[in-house]
Amino acid sequence: MEIFSTTTLLLIVCLIFLILSITHARKHQNKGRLPPGPTPLPIIGNILQLNGKEVFKSLNKLSEKYGPVYTIHMGMETVVVLCSCDAVKEALIDNADDFGARGHMPLLERISSGGHGVVASNGERWKQLRRFSLMTLRNFGMGKKSIEERIQEEAYFLIEEFRKTSCKSLDPTFYFSKAVSNVICSVVFGSRFEYEDKTFLKLLGFLHEIFKGFSSVWGQMYNVFPKVVGKIPGPHQKMFKAIDGIQKFIEERVKMHKETLDPSSPRDFIDCFLLKMEQEKDVPQTEFHKKGIVNTTFDLFGAGTETVSTTLRYGLLILLKHADVEERIHKEIDQVIGRNRAPCIEDRSRMPYMDAVIHEIQRFIDLIPMGIPHKATRDVHFRDFIIPKDTTVYTMLSSVLQDPKQFKYPNEFNPGHFLDESGKFRRNDGYMPFSSGKRICVGEGLAKMELFLFFTTILQNFTLRSPVDPEDLDLTPQMSGFGNMPCTYELCFIPR
Repeated sequence: MEIFSTTTLLLIVCLIFLILSITHARKHQNKGRLPPGPTPLPIIGNILQLNGKEVFKSLNKLSEKYGPVYTIHMGMETVVVLCSCDAVKEALIDNADDFGARGHMPLLERISSGGHGVVASNGERWKQLRRFSLMTLRNFGMGKKSIEERIQEEAYFLIEEFRKTSCKSLDPTFYFSKAVSNVICSVVFGSRFEYEDKTFLKLLGFLHEIFKGFSSVWGQMYNVFPKVVGKIPGPHQKMFKAIDGIQKFIEERVKMHKETLDPSSPRDFIDCFLLKMEQEKDVPQTEFHKKGIVNTTFDLFGAGTETVSTTLRYGLLILLKHADVEERIHKEIDQVIGRNRAPCIEDRSRMPYMDAVIHEIQRFIDLIPMGIPHKATRDVHFRDFIIPKDTTVYTMLSSVLQDPKQFKYPNEFNPGHFLDESGKFRRNDGYMPFSSGKRICVGEGLAKMELFLFFTTILQNFTLRSPVDPEDLDLTPQMSGFGNMPCTYELCFIPR
């Protein structure tokens, strides 16, 4: 009898809590005139309606019921979701100031030491760090001939590594990581690493672990319940150790740079940041301090390595599956460049098919499907709703890259999405892999240059061959969370 009474009491308490939570959610929704959405459960919100392995697909699916602008609750946090090219463009471009802040994302805050660096920061801190980063990257060649030559040099080293394999099958993952990372390392750290350097390989392993962790179910759960998940054992703890490992390495590099700094001749991004720190040492609210240099360097190093290298790896898998596309690329390369000189960025304007293929690879793989969260900077009147200030907003880049209004075959790989009837390159408003508006990726220009030069150099020199039947190759992501990661595969590089 006593047990029955206790159970009954607990049920009554839970029922009251449920009613109060739903009432609170509805009051909050009515007060802000938030977009419609599924009714949340107490504490956990709507997470039971999301597939932890493919959160972005669940969110896109909910838009079919609630429309392109709707509200969902990630745990106890209210989030507005934008699903469609029109809705995302309207927010990030037409209302850029209103949605220009970085939204709540605990994993990002864990990396950024609480909102430092250029990716996770907001307000005046973000403005200063972004302006400084862009200016410094340009000074060290981003968008100029010097960085193009650096990429060409690294592409040459990569080709030589592939030649050494003597047509044997290999997993290209770390080959691409090493080549791509060395480009940004030359800008940030002042030098490239040898491909077999143990410290370099350890760093790349850390980056791969972080990107994988961000996309895992554990990573998604940490973003919803950081205080709980952060304290329990699990695979995500390995990701945290990787984050700490990279930060420790950067701190050591900063210390080395301090000891050898020549103010009259800065060697790289770290030197320039140190000079700025010295310049503003007496400014009380300066953003140029230890946390600033470590986290901004982390942002540039991490984003400049994993995203481009994963795109290259995924891209070659797609070409193995579509041999006709590779063959057409070979013909265009032979006609425009030939076999006796290195590709240059000027070739891109004369190679519409290659350009279209790269754009379509980025669209099809949908590398960062949910984008990085934004936040309303004030109470925003958006369409028929009012989104309260500081509300986190998910701009679903996958819904843009797969919008049927923009792409005739949204779920298929088709370079024709970026070609007109005469075979010339055609821009498309749905191309948004780097996001858009005020928070567009700082390294967009560098990434586009790298993708063209690496892809073109590889295909100028090699024919790709799969050790398994191309029909058996699976283009479905191995993991889908923060990022879409391709399945592990091997290929052979056959000299042309």
